[in-house]
Amino acid sequence: MNKVIVFAGTTEGREICSFLKKYEIASLACTATEYGKCRIEEGGALTVRSGRLTEEEMEQLFGEEQPEMVIDATHPYADLVSENIRSACEKAGKTYLRLLRPSLAADPSCVMVDTTEEAVSYLAGTEGEILVTTGSKELAKFAELPDYKNRVYARVLPLPGVIASCAELGFDAAHTIGMQGPFSMDMNVAMLQSFHAEWMVTKESGRNGGFEEKIEAAKKAGVRVVLIGRPKEEEGLSEDEVKRYLVERFDLSVKRDVVIAGIGPGAEAQMTLALVDACEQADVLIGAGRMTKAVEKYQKPMLAEYSPEKIYEYLKAHPEYEKIVLLQSGDVGFYSGAKKLQAVLAEDADFSVRVEPGISSLVYFCAKIGVSWEDAAFVSLHGQHCNFLETVRRNRKTLAIAGGKGSVREICQTLSSYGWEQIVLHVGTDLSYPEEQIVTGTPFELAKMEFAPLAVLLFENPNPEPEFTAGMADEVFLRDKVPMTKREVRNASLSHLQLSSNSVVYDIGSGTGSVSIEMALRAAQGKVYAIEKNPAAVALLQENKKKFAVDHLEIIEGTAPEALEALPVPTHAFIGGSAGNLKEILELLLRKNPNIRVVLNTVTVETLAEAASCFKKLAFEEPEIVCLQASNAKKAGRSHLMIAQNPVYIFTAQGGAKE
Repeated sequence: MNKVIVFAGTTEGREICSFLKKYEIASLACTATEYGKCRIEEGGALTVRSGRLTEEEMEQLFGEEQPEMVIDATHPYADLVSENIRSACEKAGKTYLRLLRPSLAADPSCVMVDTTEEAVSYLAGTEGEILVTTGSKELAKFAELPDYKNRVYARVLPLPGVIASCAELGFDAAHTIGMQGPFSMDMNVAMLQSFHAEWMVTKESGRNGGFEEKIEAAKKAGVRVVLIGRPKEEEGLSEDEVKRYLVERFDLSVKRDVVIAGIGPGAEAQMTLALVDACEQADVLIGAGRMTKAVEKYQKPMLAEYSPEKIYEYLKAHPEYEKIVLLQSGDVGFYSGAKKLQAVLAEDADFSVRVEPGISSLVYFCAKIGVSWEDAAFVSLHGQHCNFLETVRRNRKTLAIAGGKGSVREICQTLSSYGWEQIVLHVGTDLSYPEEQIVTGTPFELAKMEFAPLAVLLFENPNPEPEFTAGMADEVFLRDKVPMTKREVRNASLSHLQLSSNSVVYDIGSGTGSVSIEMALRAAQGKVYAIEKNPAAVALLQENKKKFAVDHLEIIEGTAPEALEALPVPTHAFIGGSAGNLKEILELLLRKNPNIRVVLNTVTVETLAEAASCFKKLAFEEPEIVCLQASNAKKAGRSHLMIAQNPVYIFTAQGGAKE
């Protein structure tokens, strides 16, 4: 007894048989010929039999086997056989599934006919040799053509009985081609040219039947095509839909192999052989639109999607896909979605995931401009927060990827606004494609140009600055008459603040911005907000920001705490002046981040008392308090006198204290 009977006369039918065998579902495959039988690997839960069956014989077979379902995977033009299978299923009360080969759009240059008889009738009024590729079943009808023995070449299966029937019809060895298809486009061209054919007769046999290769070959060889249309429109399921039905019907646990693969810059010439092999073997190809377009030639089911969660949902809804390729741009290890995809799929034991690297666009770009990249820093300006100025400042070479309309121009404008005209910038767009563009110039020159949204950049800085060390001299800041936190106090305060490279910091009462500038240089990939109410100080802040090129320093003109309300959540805060609003400022900081780290400077006894009271009452751990008094030498004639600064009290407090 077999659960499934498959009439497997096509490539799709053989694939369904292989699927049933793999998952050990007791099945019987029926083929019309012994040749068809030998093309299906029998064994395990799969049995194969050959021989044409009448409708009555089919009904008898269904009664003996009592299958749960019958799958009709016969040829699209075997309409009589399909009708017999359907009728026998109805009489035997069995579930009938019609597996349909997808139909392809006919080329407008084809001569369209409905039947073989119409094809013969049309060709009777023409001249020139004819290659008939519709098989031997209806070949006798072409023997009705005048001078058919000289005009017609028949391509048929290489079976003794078929070759003998061709000979009986009058087709000699020179006009009979016994070969098993499907055939490549080049093979079709070679045959057409070898026989000096002017006509080719074919059926719309679908992609698996080699239909596209025939049409392309006819165009290349300058041959007209007579196309016999499919007998009628049918309702049914695709191969993938039949597999999905089987998975759900028999509750199969499908083994699913996922390849996350980088496609390189995008052109076929830069794709790895591992990627090509994965695409050829895939049941489905998934990736963003640009990626799926790059692999259209593999003619596989596709999904244009990049969200890991949506991809996972799609795969769970389509268990019929066993071999899955998830396409990523460039290489999978550089700002790629591969990491998130791996994390999502790792939670499901049904998926076995491997990663295939691709050629990074950065590597390709460096090769094109003849520059080594082993000593370069790497950043992404495509959908990522990155203070690229700091990276460019510290490195002789910086490689970056950029995305978004006008993004390259904006980058060049930013560099120009800080006067960084010493930078040499290389820009590459549409890399590996025919429209590839590579341009070199200064930021000022390139800011006037338009570029494609996706780009690779190489910044060359001939004079990179050394790594930042704390304790900048007071004299390097533009100050005028605005108060400034002196070097010694600034160093101690920043030491207590304990910033990291990606900290988000408020400098409240920032004055000239000496603390803000040093904060920004320490939190190179973070964000610093300088809050100041004095217009004169705000003007100096703007000048100091430009002088030190700290693009991630944002100046907020206003009074705290109101000016802080709309700002992002801080990790740290430095309070150099509170304008009498210390308690309200600290309360707001705790609301935004209960675990915030705060450093406060005060020089007055009144603020000292207020700070001690606030830190005691609010949800801060016990503060550390340091009194710092520094003296600086000043030359007086031949001697030096020590000039004392006012003592400064430094409070350091960590939020998160339990009530």
